[in-house]
Amino acid sequence: VDLAGVFCEVCPHKIMALINCPECGKQVSTAAKVCPACGFPVAEQGGGPAAGPAGKSPATAELLAEVRPSWWNFFWHWVFFFLIVPPLVAWYRRASMVLRVFSGRITIERGVFSKCYQDYLPRDIRSIDIDQSLLARMANIGDITISTAATTEASEKIEGIPDPNGIRELILAQRGIS
Repeated sequence: VDLAGVFCEVCPHKIMALINCPECGKQVSTAAKVCPACGFPVAEQGGGPAAGPAGKSPATAELLAEVRPSWWNFFWHWVFFFLIVPPLVAWYRRASMVLRVFSGRITIERGVFSKCYQDYLPRDIRSIDIDQSLLARMANIGDITISTAATTEASEKIEGIPDPNGIRELILAQRGIS
């Protein structure tokens, strides 16, 4: 309904219609030359809202620059990522393996969400091998490989065990051999 030429019945003033501003979407009078909210020239809508300052559409305008945030802007994100993720991985790996030595059996429990339990009798153990690098020897940690007569693979490797020589001696003491 075009109300541009309609007069009010009560007073002699002309009724002005409201339109939505093509730029900001707020309502603007048809008599206004520019939108009071954003300053868009609503009276001169010859080129429409897609027309640029020189009358070119954005599709045919030449791209002068495309700017994205620098990676340096995310420096602290990377620092905290590398400070937080490795301890979480280490905690998960440490929580996912437990070696228990009882007086008559040795139990290995693996997994956090899904579990795997393995029991070994000390008399079935053929050998206990210890592997340590120089740094591991300085920190008194090492990898223990338990070879048994009962398994097909004949060995079970447990990594990063503290005091591997003490654990080896404890297992051999359960077997009755020193």
